[in-house]
Amino acid sequence: MNDAHLHLIVNHLPIVGLLIGTLVLIAGMLLKKSEVKLTAFGIYIFSALAAIVANYTGEEAEEIVENISGISETLIHTHEEYAETFLILAIILGALSLIGFVSELKKFKFANFLTVMILLFAIAAGVSAKYVGTSGGEIRHSEIRNDARVIDLESDDD
Repeated sequence: MNDAHLHLIVNHLPIVGLLIGTLVLIAGMLLKKSEVKLTAFGIYIFSALAAIVANYTGEEAEEIVENISGISETLIHTHEEYAETFLILAIILGALSLIGFVSELKKFKFANFLTVMILLFAIAAGVSAKYVGTSGGEIRHSEIRNDARVIDLESDDD
């Protein structure tokens, strides 16, 4: 297994974790269950740690992938820029979630307000995650690019 393979394995964790964490947090807020909210905060913390690993493995994967014929340096650079932004947002979300975890456990007065702020921040990070995931996929999957052309092999236009 090389670094590009490791990146492909790890890079989904922060994005999927963010989505799952958001759904769990919404459920915890609707059900008014502290344990469910704590679980969501834990998922966000895990996602932040996974984002750090994905970023680290991404640097190594770039060294491998940029030497493959037909790979666009522009697409790699775009993905890298989106990933750097997402990394910052994921780390901030993880830190806020750690504070939220403690405030929820200790039943601080501002815990509910902080939970709402964490949810809003998670949604913003989710938008960023969408761009990271899409731009990463576009590096090797031309069929998902905006400029993709569909070729009809069944056409009778001979």
